[in-house]
Order: sequence, then structure tokens, then C-alpha cells
Amino acid sequence: MEKTSNQTLLSAQPRFHQNAPEIQAYGTVNHLLPLELEEPVRLEMTECLNQLLADTITLRDLYKKSHWQVAGPTFYQLHLLFDKHFEHQAELVDAIAERIQLLGGISLAMAPDVAETTRIARPPRGREEVPVQLSRLLDAHQIIIHDCRDFASRASRLGDDGTNDLIVSQVLRSNELQTWFLSEHLVNVPLVEAEGGYRSRKPA
Repeated sequence: MEKTSNQTLLSAQPRFHQNAPEIQAYGTVNHLLPLELEEPVRLEMTECLNQLLADTITLRDLYKKSHWQVAGPTFYQLHLLFDKHFEHQAELVDAIAERIQLLGGISLAMAPDVAETTRIARPPRGREEVPVQLSRLLDAHQIIIHDCRDFASRASRLGDDGTNDLIVSQVLRSNELQTWFLSEHLVNVPLVEAEGGYRSRKPA
């Protein structure tokens, strides 16, 4: 088969080491999507969503770190809880990233970019005590919850109901629920004997 000016030679040979310029720069939005949202609105929403995405990815990974490294009498319960929360945060990561792409933007994806963007403090590489693990996770949730409340109100004012719905019905509510589950593990109550001591009942 001969190659002509209007025809590409077909071959079963894979073409390795390909490279080309970006087809869309980060921080821009696609102008052609018929979403009934003005470009400035979509630019602002995608910027805010990328911040939320970076923090959610960081929280997701913090849960997996805690899942692997948890130790002590509550190991079994927290090992399972941390992994369950990790899976739910992973679902939120995907939902946020897809919303950015839907709005015509470009979502953050790579670890160095996430690390440069997130506002959640980086933990040490080593293992920490359970109360410290829980406190780190709660601090991360607090950052996200605070941003969700402001972000949802801003999206509503700008007429981006889809983003508002995502933030309130998925991200905010999930983070609130996980905050509750974690907080209960930090309540200082006796394990097997009630405060005030054990009182045996006398037979009637």
C-alpha cells in the first residue's frame, strides 16, 4: 500500500515514544460546551473545584496511610473504618474531577500538583498513635467542610446548580458523616466499667 498526500500508511506496528503539545492548558475552559454558564463562572468554579479536589485526594490518601499503620486495641475496628472512608473519598475524588471536566476545565491528577495545591498538612512518614491519626483526619475534614459551605453558596449565587448539588449532597454530607464517626472514637469513656465503679446487684 503506497502512501499518498491524503492517505496515511496503515501498519500493525505500535508507535512508541510519541509526544505533542497539550491540547488544552491547565486553568482554561473549553469555550464550545453548551452549558448555559458563562466562561468567567466556569473558570471560577473549576478553580475552586480543583482546590477541593486536591484536598479530597490528600484526605483519601491520609485515610489509606491510617488504614495501613493503625495500631492498638482498636486496630480491627479502625482498620476497617479507615478503609471504608478511603473508598468513599475515592468516589468523591472521581465525582469532583468529572465535574471539572464537564465544565470544560482540566482537573488536577498527579501527586506533585496535588501536594503543591492542598492545604492539608503533610503527615510524617512514620506511624503515629491512634488519637493523633484521628485528629489529623478530623482537621482535614474541617478544612473541606469549611470550604464546602462557602463554595456551595458561591456556586448557587452564580447559577451553577450542578456544582452546588455536588458539593452539598455528596461532598459536604459525606465529610460531615465521616467526621461524626471519627469524633466518637475520641470520646474518653470507660471500656468495661462505668464511671463510679461497679456495683453488684444483691439477689431479691
